[in-house]
Amino acid sequence: MSNSLWSDAWARLQKNKLAVFGAIFLTLEILLCVLTPWIAPYGFETQNLELTLARPSFAHWFGTDNLGRDLFTRILYGGRISMAVGIIASLISVVVGVIYGAISGYVGGKTDTILMRIVDILYALPFIFMVIILMVYFGRNILLLFVALGLTQWLTMARITRGQVISLKQKEFVDAARSVGVKTRYIILKHLIPNTLGPVIVYLTLTIPSVILEEAFLSFLGLGVQAPMASWGTLISSGVEVMEIAPWILLFPALMLSLTLFSLNFLGDGLRDALDPKGARD
Repeated sequence: MSNSLWSDAWARLQKNKLAVFGAIFLTLEILLCVLTPWIAPYGFETQNLELTLARPSFAHWFGTDNLGRDLFTRILYGGRISMAVGIIASLISVVVGVIYGAISGYVGGKTDTILMRIVDILYALPFIFMVIILMVYFGRNILLLFVALGLTQWLTMARITRGQVISLKQKEFVDAARSVGVKTRYIILKHLIPNTLGPVIVYLTLTIPSVILEEAFLSFLGLGVQAPMASWGTLISSGVEVMEIAPWILLFPALMLSLTLFSLNFLGDGLRDALDPKGARD
């Protein structure tokens, strides 16, 4: 995409109030997660057994959990895990899907048919159960969690990239590159993939909330992040156990998770509208 198209897209994005809200909220949230070790009022493992299940107060803004740990601190550290899982796993899915789809779309023919049939077969598999099996078989390792979740999301990205590449590979700039002897891999990496960045960025913002939800689901089942670390999923799971006597333990992490998912979806929708070619001609 040219600089002028990016400038036009940026101008349209700024007019979308929900997208701007989502971007601001996510920026502040990421800053909080990065600065958590310096701004958290307590250590994430610090216990005060005399204040178990304490209500929100000036000393503990979100109250304490069943082990007397400050819930606000735990949510900040949990946000670091949840956002890291969402971003890293989504980036893995984008890298795999973009390369796979670009090769399939550019090469075409039997190669394209075989690669897309593999995608169709994988679509039919229940990936969340495959992730659960991997976590049970190989152990509940957070690095494996990144990879496992990332490899469940690349199929749609492969299809999106393939469609974009098929529409681009007959353009003049690709013909010019082929005519001067540029190798296939350089045409794919330097000419085609950069021109698919619009849809890729949009899909990335819509993939992150999906991955965060999957991680929360796994953690809720006890197959995700393990103690003493915490994610929003594990905090919600802990809150469910005591929701009748201490509802704030469920409320605050669930609220943070919901606001994050809403913001990501608002931003993704805004980017989709801003980068839409039809919108660019209006």
